[in-house]
Amino acid sequence: MAESGTGLWSKKFSSDQRLTPVLALATLIAAFGSSFQYGYNVAAINSPAELMKAFYNETYYDRIGEYMSEFSLTLLWSVSVSMFPFGGFLGSLMVGPLVNKLGRKGTLLFNNIFSIVPAILMGCSKVAESFEMIIVARLLVGICAGWPVLLGVTGIPAALQLLLLPFFPESPRYLLIQRKDEETAKNALRRLRGWDDVDTEIEEIREEDKAEKAAGFVSVRKLFSMRSLRWQVVSIIVLMGGQQLSGVNAIYYYADQIYLSAGVKEQDVQYVTAGTGAVNVLMTVCAVFVVELLGRRFLLLLGFSICFAACCVLTAALALQDAASWVPYISITCVISYVVGHALGPSPIPALLITEIFLQSSRPAAFMVGGSVHWLSNFTVGLIFPFIQVGLGAYSFIIFAVICLLTTIYIFLVVPETKSKTFIEINRIFTKMNKVSGVHPEKMELKDFPPSASRQ
Repeated sequence: MAESGTGLWSKKFSSDQRLTPVLALATLIAAFGSSFQYGYNVAAINSPAELMKAFYNETYYDRIGEYMSEFSLTLLWSVSVSMFPFGGFLGSLMVGPLVNKLGRKGTLLFNNIFSIVPAILMGCSKVAESFEMIIVARLLVGICAGWPVLLGVTGIPAALQLLLLPFFPESPRYLLIQRKDEETAKNALRRLRGWDDVDTEIEEIREEDKAEKAAGFVSVRKLFSMRSLRWQVVSIIVLMGGQQLSGVNAIYYYADQIYLSAGVKEQDVQYVTAGTGAVNVLMTVCAVFVVELLGRRFLLLLGFSICFAACCVLTAALALQDAASWVPYISITCVISYVVGHALGPSPIPALLITEIFLQSSRPAAFMVGGSVHWLSNFTVGLIFPFIQVGLGAYSFIIFAVICLLTTIYIFLVVPETKSKTFIEINRIFTKMNKVSGVHPEKMELKDFPPSASRQ
């Protein structure tokens, strides 16, 4: 449910904008307590992998009197890894109902239960001699399995959010539309915006709500049946699937093993992995600043192309790592290059495109489809990659290279540039692609939207 984290208080208005301390801190706390969990729990599991496998085997031996087979141990480890994205998939299905019932802030606070309780379970797993506790905890919205110190760390961001978030205002839109509390909504806006006159913004929220109700709600089933949204839906499925099936989480889940197989000394692996994470953060920040300059389509093409090249060269380097002493350094360079490419486009852009190519009435269903594809693809990679690694060895990343190439070709042929385009302009592009007459024959969504919404 981390998807309900960031962006809850940020909404574009036609009024002059500025980043106030309250808005900045609210966004930071929301991200740290939710979105941060995603990155941490994806990456942290690879460091204690061998220790955890040994713990699984010893626990099994103490119970049964014999050690696991190699296949059983690999399967148990794969399940441990993949329970995080599977839990994320279940959580993504819960976001909508919880946000409507508890509000944005309430949902974030409630979500911390699924971080703190599993952190305690995993922290106690070694003492209890139970690997089942780790797997169950991973399922609870995907909290990372690691050794006891790492397990406890994952509860810290959730605890901080639980302590600090109640002091910040609820989403003004939720207060006005869901709770019908105009005065509290105005007070929340005043705190977030830093000025007293918020009547114009309140009226814009009302107008957009009226427009959404006039346009109606598009269900997931209807989303797939609407010809006017056909290529938008296909594009989101391809981009979200390509984002995860391109091997990004195989890199993060098993980075330490890749570095070890590349010849990095065991005592140095953690530093190389930390450096890789730092590069990912830096390039993601860079992408925020260049996306409006270079465009979404260009960054997607550039990112997937870099990932494709990195996977191809990494395969060759792993296959020839004993040929020369400098070959392992090529492997490390490939991993870092892959991380750079993915952080530039494939990681951040697909979710952004959903907000730009779908209108208000169809956007919730589009996010549900995109989120489901994201988590299920993540789950698939986490579950089957260890077996791919055993079966194909150095050639495992050829599969990811092919997926990167196919996704790049699709983007080049189908996905339009949305930079500096209005909803109407983007819709006209897809109208031609979908071969329909008009913006949305079933629901003329745009005609009821206020001017400020059409410009977003």
